[in-house]
Amino acid sequence: MADAEPGAAGIVDAVMAGRHAVRAFLPTPVPRASVEAILAVARRAPSGTNLQPWRVHVLTGAARQRLVDAVCAAYDADEPGHQAEYDYYSAEFFEPYLARRRKIGWGLYGLLGIEKGDVSRMRAQMRRNFEFFGAPVGLVFSIDRRMGRGGWLDYGMFLQNVMLAAKARGLDTCPQVAWLDYHRIIAAELGFTEQEMLVCGMCLGHADPDAPENRLATERAALGDFVVFHE
Repeated sequence: MADAEPGAAGIVDAVMAGRHAVRAFLPTPVPRASVEAILAVARRAPSGTNLQPWRVHVLTGAARQRLVDAVCAAYDADEPGHQAEYDYYSAEFFEPYLARRRKIGWGLYGLLGIEKGDVSRMRAQMRRNFEFFGAPVGLVFSIDRRMGRGGWLDYGMFLQNVMLAAKARGLDTCPQVAWLDYHRIIAAELGFTEQEMLVCGMCLGHADPDAPENRLATERAALGDFVVFHE
């Protein structure tokens, strides 16, 4: 193993390498000052002509619970017609992406003891998304629907900054695309403007160290799989 990078590089590398999606949180409150500090530094993310296309709804306490209750009720009712406002994934998975998707899915289910075909437990685990996996802080991110693709690229850098800033402060996160199917309920609950469009949700809090799902380790492709050097 190579020696760790010295100084600031080593610290930044450790934060990036240590960040992972957490799917079980402790109820330990997160002070508002901590959330504000995270978002304040995250806003330094670059954006084309400094447009800063992000908007963040921070949910705690009763407001968080109202959204959880509303979306969980719709999920439990299993009503048809809930459709994401935009396609996060491609219409069809293909290699090597299909194998990666299956590996993480069955890795998570394996840690939770959910066997293939156990639809009831799979649905119960999916429902945990809409409880913010027990995290005391829920973040809902939106964008002006009139923004071009560049604004969405910029938004990804902002989201990464949020997660890294949280990790640097001893907190954990889980970015969540699952909320997209319920964008109409979310828009109504949070008072979205006409042009406001849901991007994703995110959990924020302290990871539960005893939860088996938090032991899920994801792999990353080797540099040779995605890097081309032109010399």
